[in-house]
Amino acid sequence: MKRNTPPLILASSSPRRKELLQEAGYTFTIKIPDVDEEAFTEANFTPKKHAEQLALTKADSIAKECPDALIIGADTVVDLNGRMIGKPKDADDARNILNKLSSSIHKVITGLALICVSGDIKIVRSDSTTIYPRKMTESQIDKVIKSGLWRNKSGACSIEDFGAFVEKIEGSLTNVMGLPLELLHQSLKEINYPKES
Repeated sequence: MKRNTPPLILASSSPRRKELLQEAGYTFTIKIPDVDEEAFTEANFTPKKHAEQLALTKADSIAKECPDALIIGADTVVDLNGRMIGKPKDADDARNILNKLSSSIHKVITGLALICVSGDIKIVRSDSTTIYPRKMTESQIDKVIKSGLWRNKSGACSIEDFGAFVEKIEGSLTNVMGLPLELLHQSLKEINYPKES
């Protein structure tokens, strides 16, 4: 690591974000933020603002404990005609979400926040990817519900598990997966953070 380069911390419990950051070649540790995500559903935010604010809150919660580290926070939501689709509450909610999203072009938005208290760094951005879906049959949706793979996922599914139901995407694939690496690389480059430490 370069001298005076702050250690990198990923403020996330997401295994996929961890994998993406590892595959990108960064050295980092993980701390899980103590944030009440449900509280954000009450706020009158656009999907973009929601993702950015929650990413910032996640990063900020760890930054307070680790002021000399550079913290990465992220949050992913689905935008269906300006309406935010988050994680399903239960199987019925997941079924309704899958019916809607497989019938309509929609966007996946990931908010990205970088904070280093001692370095006076605070960057909050987001990336958006347009999804062109394939219509799912009731039988296909039944299989998804029975699989349980919809749990704890925005839009009730992940592109890794259900890529067969996507006709095409416009934008970043890693953004859809939960961590927009292109945006992260650009942001880290702007603050002269080395890719490999």
